[in-house]
Amino acid sequence: MIQTPGSPKRCYGIGAVNYWSGETVVLFRPRKRRSEIAELLLALLEKHPSQVVYVAWDNASSHSQGEVAEVVLAAQGRLRLLYLPTYSPWLNPIEMLWRHMRRVVTHCEFFPSLHQLIAAAEGFFAHCNQVPLQTLSIIGSDSA
Repeated sequence: MIQTPGSPKRCYGIGAVNYWSGETVVLFRPRKRRSEIAELLLALLEKHPSQVVYVAWDNASSHSQGEVAEVVLAAQGRLRLLYLPTYSPWLNPIEMLWRHMRRVVTHCEFFPSLHQLIAAAEGFFAHCNQVPLQTLSIIGSDSA
């Protein structure tokens, strides 16, 4: 007998990758609603305190209004949102990095707990930040 949980615990990776430097910012949260997306935007602004930050993303409902709009307004022009066409993940560099992370971290692996899975994913992104040229190669950036 294999025991299965009635309702599995979930965790979402919410992140961004710098197309020019290969640097990543990734948050792991139990939900991916507007408040968590706003938290990511704040982390990006904090990481680049004197620069304009451009964010290319899809038209998901969590990417507009509410807390996200408040962060954009408070950034006073330092945050520019670029909306990609619907159903076009190949245009978003972070999608390539997510795919690579799943291939490296989760494919054919069993994690006894969600905590261990998250730790493995965090380790992957920490490694990405140590080898930015490799990250740029994964996302298809020719900025290097």
